[in-house]
Amino acid sequence: MIEAGHFAAFLALVFCGLQAGFGLRGDRDQSGLFAGLGFAAMGFAFFTLVYAFARSDFSVELVAAHSHTLKPFGYKIAGTWGNHEGSMALWCLVGLGFGAAGGWLMKSDRPKFESRALGVQGLLNLASLAYLLFASSPFTRLDPAPLQGQGLNPLLQDPALAIHPPMLYLGYVGYSFVFALAAAGLIEGRIDRQWAKQARGWALAAFVPLTLGIALGSYWAYYELGWGGWWFWDPVENASLMPWLIGAALMHSIIVTEKRGSFSAWTALLAVLAFCFSLLGAFLVRSGVLTSVHSFAVDPLRGSVLLAGLLVLGGAALVLFALRAPKLSGGPEWLATSREGALMGNNLILTVATFTVLLGTLFPLIAEAVGQTISVGEPYFNLTFTPIMALALVALPVVQAWAWGKADLSSLWKWALGFAGIVAAFWLAGIGPLNIPLLAGVGLALGVWLIFGAGQEIWRRAKTFARLPKMPLRVWGMTLAHAGLGIFVIGAVLQSSGRTQTTLALQEGETQTVAGWDVRLDDVSSVEGPNWYAERATLTAVRGGTAAQMQPQKRYYPAARMPTTETAIHKTGTSDLYIALGDGRRNRAGETRWTFEVFLNPLIDFVYLGVVLIALGAGLSMAGKRTRTRKDAEEETA
Repeated sequence: MIEAGHFAAFLALVFCGLQAGFGLRGDRDQSGLFAGLGFAAMGFAFFTLVYAFARSDFSVELVAAHSHTLKPFGYKIAGTWGNHEGSMALWCLVGLGFGAAGGWLMKSDRPKFESRALGVQGLLNLASLAYLLFASSPFTRLDPAPLQGQGLNPLLQDPALAIHPPMLYLGYVGYSFVFALAAAGLIEGRIDRQWAKQARGWALAAFVPLTLGIALGSYWAYYELGWGGWWFWDPVENASLMPWLIGAALMHSIIVTEKRGSFSAWTALLAVLAFCFSLLGAFLVRSGVLTSVHSFAVDPLRGSVLLAGLLVLGGAALVLFALRAPKLSGGPEWLATSREGALMGNNLILTVATFTVLLGTLFPLIAEAVGQTISVGEPYFNLTFTPIMALALVALPVVQAWAWGKADLSSLWKWALGFAGIVAAFWLAGIGPLNIPLLAGVGLALGVWLIFGAGQEIWRRAKTFARLPKMPLRVWGMTLAHAGLGIFVIGAVLQSSGRTQTTLALQEGETQTVAGWDVRLDDVSSVEGPNWYAERATLTAVRGGTAAQMQPQKRYYPAARMPTTETAIHKTGTSDLYIALGDGRRNRAGETRWTFEVFLNPLIDFVYLGVVLIALGAGLSMAGKRTRTRKDAEEETA
């Protein structure tokens, strides 16, 4: 079976070459046909890997290294992509899937453009498959086959981590197709309204799963690693954040190109950068150059191949942009005090924020190369990234109401007064009974400001309650996304500034108080799972009339010889009581005291609710009707 999959992967490689050749030659039908055949071949190849994991075929080296007969069936399947080689096979599958979808769905009345886009996508898929088959093959056999496998990394044996990589790849690889569209447009010298209408859906199709994938990874780190928070500026977290920021800028830039025919060169550059940062993310996660708890590989040789691919493909993309961008149409003139000016400012801020994250992520490597050891952590990002983004968020509710071409600034003082009033209200609350720190109060005011701005914008467009249900989905999508951003800011500020962290040392029957909760250790017992055993503490937490039983664990996976932390979380609706089990220590009297890390995280669910609303808003925008009446179009552009 696995040899059939290996042959199918080589067949997919051939089909990608034919897709690229026919596409770049201008044969739209043949290129689309081979795109579909390539996806079908790679789909079968990937199925054989899934089948090998499902039946624990340890004659396949990848299965032997990352599976075990005692592993639950669902995690056996997830083990297919829970490693370097399998994740690259999934990357190739998604890439060929986007090519096949493009061949089926693109309807632009520009067959040459469509053909070239499919040709470029075929080249990208050809490079990915070549790397898979010649540098990271998942189809290698073992002879003789071992009787038992080594097991999947225990940290990856989790529902969120089973879904997280496929969602990220839909985002990363989705931007490769947006780049293919940009490359085709650059070759033609046409990045215009028609191009933007075609590219907008594909950019959203990448942005939505990337957003959800980042959220899943963040939530996994929150409840699985025992760190107690939702974001830690881990290098792998940064690797997914950078293309997301560029992708957000790209979406806003495409809007201007679609509506006004402006920003052609800038939109093309952002499409190229989104692709480059996606490649950079793949390199950082798989090369071993950065240390992270959820990196996939520590292999300098394969990392060097990835780096070479990044430099060649990224360099070729930037050279193509440099050669063709001067020939693009500039569109109608616009002023800085217009919606175009505001969106350009937004794009510049997001781009600067992205390169700020890039510098903080790579600077330790640069310092190490010259013999210095420097650590870049949360303080750097708080001092650089946060103020940059705050500037964009303060301006967002104001500038989204500006008109195209030239805005009326006569009401600007009302907006300034409104924001000052919200900040003043939270400042007064801070010096009053709520005891909110000043900076946290400003952050909360900013979140409320964004929600207010989103509501005000849709009301400005609808003008009456009767027209609200008739508003285009794109308008509702924008409203939900901006409101979700405000909810996210509120949750992030409260969780960061109001979190309580305490270390407890308890023996059985002992009670201590943390943040208003009386926490009693009832007992610690040994439990066993299908492929692990653990120490499990049973605690009772009481506050007022509320009582909750919590059972954090410390698991050990014998096959992988690795421990993990399983936290216990009790949700109250306004906060999370979060407990992680530490070690037990016996004193001279023979009594064992167990340590616990206890956190009270206020409104942390707002962080994830906000991200989900951002993704839902982008999804609604993507699901909007392709054909709209003139009245709808006028409402949308008002």
